[in-house]
Amino acid sequence: MPGSRFSRRNFVKAAGTLAGGSLLLDAVGCKPPAMSKSNEAASPAGGPADYTITIAVKPVELAPNRIVSTTTYNGQFPGPLLRFKEGQQVTIDIHNQTDTPEQLHWHGQFLSTDVDGAAEEGTPFIPPRGSRRITFVPKPSGYRFYHTHVHAGADLNAGQYTGQVGPVYIEPKNNPGNYDREVFLTLKEFEPTYSRGGDMAMDFLSPATTVKALKDSGENAMNASLAKGMPHGFEVGYGSFTVNGRMLGSGEPIRVKPGERVLFHVLNGSATEIRSLALPGHTFTVVAMDGNPIPKPVTVPGLWLGTAERVSAIVEMNHAGIWILGDTANDDREHGMGIVVEYAGQKGKPQWIAPKPFHWNYAQFGNPGAAAREPDQVFEMTFAKQNAAEGGFNRWTINDVAFAEDRMQPMFRVQQGKRYRLRMHNASDDIHPVHLHRHSFELTRVAGQPVSGVIKDVVMVGGYQEMEVDFVADNPGLTLFHCHQQLHMDFGFMALFEYV
Repeated sequence: MPGSRFSRRNFVKAAGTLAGGSLLLDAVGCKPPAMSKSNEAASPAGGPADYTITIAVKPVELAPNRIVSTTTYNGQFPGPLLRFKEGQQVTIDIHNQTDTPEQLHWHGQFLSTDVDGAAEEGTPFIPPRGSRRITFVPKPSGYRFYHTHVHAGADLNAGQYTGQVGPVYIEPKNNPGNYDREVFLTLKEFEPTYSRGGDMAMDFLSPATTVKALKDSGENAMNASLAKGMPHGFEVGYGSFTVNGRMLGSGEPIRVKPGERVLFHVLNGSATEIRSLALPGHTFTVVAMDGNPIPKPVTVPGLWLGTAERVSAIVEMNHAGIWILGDTANDDREHGMGIVVEYAGQKGKPQWIAPKPFHWNYAQFGNPGAAAREPDQVFEMTFAKQNAAEGGFNRWTINDVAFAEDRMQPMFRVQQGKRYRLRMHNASDDIHPVHLHRHSFELTRVAGQPVSGVIKDVVMVGGYQEMEVDFVADNPGLTLFHCHQQLHMDFGFMALFEYV
């Protein structure tokens, strides 16, 4: 997938462009989607809503004289921060002022299929120029987000290529508050274009262990495709990069005081990109991943986030100056992916000092070497790429099956209350940030390294690597699993779990 060095500015300049401008419901002969039973549902009219979200095309100013037109929530990017209280029911009115059906997905929450926001599971669309009222109980506590969940295909004006991303924070019932204040950051690119292939850096993930059989399979398939004269499949690059919708130097700085402990909640709101983040002279003490507390705080020199991942980390403001909090990729940072951190009383030009290269090992955030509880069943999942196989786009498969839009066939079946292990084998050189709807999962093995205690809803599976995660089937109803890279999910990288 477009990774930490793919789709960068120098690559986009040389890129050829493509005119660019699953949601799979009932299949013929399939039974209707099973709805989970709860007090979450579309609500009848009457009485004011707690929140209103309006989907509409609006101009967004990324920098002076740099304005883009994109679909937004409430006319802004990112969408408004929604702060819910754990266990306290909310009612939300969603108005769609566009000409196309929309879905609003509540990423990371344990909701019913009726309101989760995925048509594959049976959530009704919000019709063009129409509205929908929903009611649900926010859970679990922590850092979540909301975003569109529609099929974009070749249309770079749809799906998460647009500005339909907003943060959610569900206040826990008990919050120790070991920090002075919070800062929410949403990382996002705009002005997407298509090109053929590109460079991909995979060396930031640790362990770097690859599986020979997976590598041989992926490389043989790619070489056979190229030998037939096929070009590399389309990928996406971007013209501008932003933090909270503003390019570096164009927005207000984060103003801090010496000695402050700032809790940064960082969201990678990209459609396709992996992001990194560093702050010269400072370290990040990670306390939660995807909104879920980790077993103990871990201090790291910088952050890596796959598409849709979130990291909450405390930074102690102990190095006075004016600094750039930005992506470690020079091209991306120089074209907007950063924000200024300004200490009180300091003057001068914001400074960037490149950090030493650092690796991202999910296992370091958990209990190393801990034996995971044995699951009731293991699902083997192999991810593969068919180069340029669908109109010039790569087709993606899980166990040799590409998710088709014209039928609704669950691939996996689960029983309520049982524990399942997903043993994922990546037979491509792309990093896949895979996401499971309506559930969280526990990492149990990362590239051969055992771990426990890390609870997430998105995890990056490295190229030619293996990953194991466990989840408990405790939220009945059709459940979507997919790569969160928009190009991948649109072209086959999805599967459904069905409760039986």
